[in-house]
Amino acid sequence: MAFDFKKEWKEFYLPPRKPEIVTVPPMRYVAVRGRGDPNRAGGAFQRAVSVLYAVAFTVKMSKRGDHAMDGYFDFVVPPLEGLWWQENEEAVDLTDKAAFQWIAMIRLPDFVTEAEFRWAVERAAEKKKIDGGLAELFFAAEGQCVQMLHVGPFDTEGASIESMRQYAQAMGYRVDLSSARRHHEIYLSDARKVPPEKWRTVIRLPVAPL
Repeated sequence: MAFDFKKEWKEFYLPPRKPEIVTVPPMRYVAVRGRGDPNRAGGAFQRAVSVLYAVAFTVKMSKRGDHAMDGYFDFVVPPLEGLWWQENEEAVDLTDKAAFQWIAMIRLPDFVTEAEFRWAVERAAEKKKIDGGLAELFFAAEGQCVQMLHVGPFDTEGASIESMRQYAQAMGYRVDLSSARRHHEIYLSDARKVPPEKWRTVIRLPVAPL
């Protein structure tokens, strides 16, 4: 049976609908950086998502070809994730989508080394006609964070974020956004198939002791 990160790492992919403090271990991703409104049809974010899935599925389906990755195990491609920020902002302004800067990403298993990643990008570019130059192997070490499951449209995340801030403070922490620690979201719903009021998004914010 294919390894499913969402099921095996439930504390990071299926949190409760109330804030909690977690310590997130280092993880590796295929990532694409960009800026601008993620909802713009045919925009940079949509192109980035195509690149991410092409590379992730190339790694997964390598088992069917003649390229053997050391330590390979079959896995379910994890959900899309994103790191978000805006210039000179300590918090994300949900109403100013044009000002977004982002890193779109999909988690990869630890057996994906730099060499294997380069192979996957080259193969995906050849087979899927993507711009492989956009993709990078990205490592994240988030450490202590406050997180919760938000249900509903992205534009209503403000209430959840405020709840997370208040909970963090009550537990002796402050939200610690910086150039090294970003607003993080994990998208558990397919927005093409699920109505906005039922969208499920993990929101994660870095924290530091008060």
